[in-house]
Amino acid sequence: MDTRVAVISIIVEKKDSVEKLNSLLHEYGQYIIGRMGIPYREKNISIISIAIDAPQDDINTLSGRIGRLEGVTSKTAYSNVVSSHDDN
Repeated sequence: MDTRVAVISIIVEKKDSVEKLNSLLHEYGQYIIGRMGIPYREKNISIISIAIDAPQDDINTLSGRIGRLEGVTSKTAYSNVVSSHDDN
């Protein structure tokens, strides 16, 4: 299985979606390298960055599911770093 390193940038404008977002991130937790969240109180939004090392299909699926949450937007930037891992 090949994996890629990527960063998913997330902006949360609707606080009601945070629980669903956290649930999705927990679901993909095995792939997450790190997470940084910044509350921007003056604008009433949260900015989150997720560093991930996962199969590209899983990264695409997670990013798409995040982007479908109400009041949440996401963009993904991929590195050119691809690693092969055994499924064992």
